Amino acid sequence: MKPSNPSPGRKGKPPQQHKAVVEHPPERLQKIMASAGLGSRRALERRIGSGDVYVNGSVASLGQLAASGDSITLDGNGWTVVSSGGIQRSLVYNKPTGEVTTRSDPQGRRTVFDKLPLLEGARWIAVGRLDINTSGLLLMTTDGGLAHAMMHPSNKVDREYACRIHGEVTAEQLKNLTDGVVLDDGPACFSDLVASGGSEENNWFHVTLLEGRNREVRRLWASQGLTVSRLKRVRYGAVFLPKRLRMGSFSELSPRDHEILREDVGLGPLPARLGLKPDKRRRQSDSNKSGNKRKPRKKPTRYKNVDKNQPGKT
Repeated sequence: MKPSNPSPGRKGKPPQQHKAVVEHPPERLQKIMASAGLGSRRALERRIGSGDVYVNGSVASLGQLAASGDSITLDGNGWTVVSSGGIQRSLVYNKPTGEVTTRSDPQGRRTVFDKLPLLEGARWIAVGRLDINTSGLLLMTTDGGLAHAMMHPSNKVDREYACRIHGEVTAEQLKNLTDGVVLDDGPACFSDLVASGGSEENNWFHVTLLEGRNREVRRLWASQGLTVSRLKRVRYGAVFLPKRLRMGSFSELSPRDHEILREDVGLGPLPARLGLKPDKRRRQSDSNKSGNKRKPRKKPTRYKNVDKNQPGKT
């Protein structure tokens, strides 16, 4: 499966979304607000308890339910509760080295979220992490259930990496890596390992893992006294990194691709949920005061390179 709509930075075609019109019963206020990316449930509970949140003009209370059509206000910003009907988005981001997989960094380093398209009433979730020195495929989604299922070890969703190893690699070392070694946090192994060429100084390999422990690829090679000089993720489950997707750019998945990812990890159709739609008139007035106007988006170059078949091992 490859995204068919590459987009540099925040530029690109309006997102494709997966819909199913289903009414939804009322939900707890903090759950709706957390799903919309306004904060964690615990933090929002504190804001509600402090009287900072209003529902339909009245101060909200802990445990209060909200339904479609209700008006919510926080810090002078307003939203309307809407039934999203199972709308979710997913995209592939080609992460460069030097970026960290976090929403904000105390050291002021660039993050993988800086160039993603802006969302209203939702937030991007990284499916797995890549360390600052690793590049390549990073799957982003607004579907929390999908993200959790794809990362959970019990589902054994494979991750494929291209590794450049400095120095000579022996057959015995390769056998050890596929048979299994013991790391600080337990046994580990590559489920698949294929030589991909190179020279005497540097050799390339494609390796596959069925889990995503911290720096596991690098630590496995290090267990054999070998150093990874370059590491790039090229596949996560059925999603491949498109060859034409530039570093620092993203590409949206189609609604059908999103369905396939859910099916692969045993999830059913997208459930309906309650979300928040920003008060446009309020936000527009704020924009007019600041003098900031968003420029129209440019249409991306399209190309056809979609493969929806579940790949086998490399």
